[in-house]
Amino acid sequence: MTKKHFVVGSLIAFVGLIAACGGDESSGNSDGSSTAPAATATTVPATPSNEEVIALGEKEFGACASCHGADGTGVTGLGKNLVGSEFMTSISDSDLATLIKTGRPTSDPANTTGIDMPPKGGNPALNDEKIDGLVAYIRSIQ
Repeated sequence: MTKKHFVVGSLIAFVGLIAACGGDESSGNSDGSSTAPAATATTVPATPSNEEVIALGEKEFGACASCHGADGTGVTGLGKNLVGSEFMTSISDSDLATLIKTGRPTSDPANTTGIDMPPKGGNPALNDEKIDGLVAYIRSIQ
């Protein structure tokens, strides 16, 4: 579980705890009548489960598959194997997301393929949510 998911989960649990505590319903007016407290609605946006994030990443992996293979094991002469590689196991989620966003040109000394990795895998429609899904999916195939 990533730190981001832990923080969101903790926040949801805290809001639920606050809501469960409720208030004292015995409060009343001096004439014996009671007034109900004003209703307030606290809406916590639903967050996707880890499985949903991974599924989103798997769906978006098509942009990566042309070089890294449909199963992430690489395509000779195009893209590196992502499954179980020392690089994939040593890079942080944040750095992996940045790499996906920015790509890796052949001028980068860390590029050992001689092939440009385009920013966002050449898919400009990849937003942060989809990139987070890609990171989660890549982690799931390790």
